[in-house]
Amino acid sequence: MAGKFEGRLKELGISLPDTVPPAANYVPARKMGSQIYISGQVPAEGGQDKFTGKLGSDYSIEQGQAAARLCAVNILAQLKQALDGDLDRVVGVIRLGGFVNAEPDFKDHPKVINGASDLMVEVFGEAGRHARAAVGVYSLPRNVPVEVDAIFEVN
Repeated sequence: MAGKFEGRLKELGISLPDTVPPAANYVPARKMGSQIYISGQVPAEGGQDKFTGKLGSDYSIEQGQAAARLCAVNILAQLKQALDGDLDRVVGVIRLGGFVNAEPDFKDHPKVINGASDLMVEVFGEAGRHARAAVGVYSLPRNVPVEVDAIFEVN
């Protein structure tokens, strides 16, 4: 039987993908006490980058939000794996860190990262409200437009 958060994902039409192993010398998730840290996730599907390029030249704010939302879906997939398949162990989302690959004159980084933040609230309700950073950067790995990492409180 699926738990309440799995049920919420189903209502939203979201199926969590299989996780992809890290491409470098790090782990995708690390549990410390009652917190789980999820490494930065990029907008990839099936092991392939779905978005590449910069906000402000290659992508609109809305497209950037879709990329950030996909990052959040991948965060949830890593979280589920780290929790042995039980998302109902999530107490709350503590923090998201968002990095936006953008042109120098782009100023709407927070609006882009809302794509990830909104999904956390849609899935976890009030427990999905979190602290956050939204930072503009000159480049990201593989030229993806967005990368998001996360910290969760779990029991």
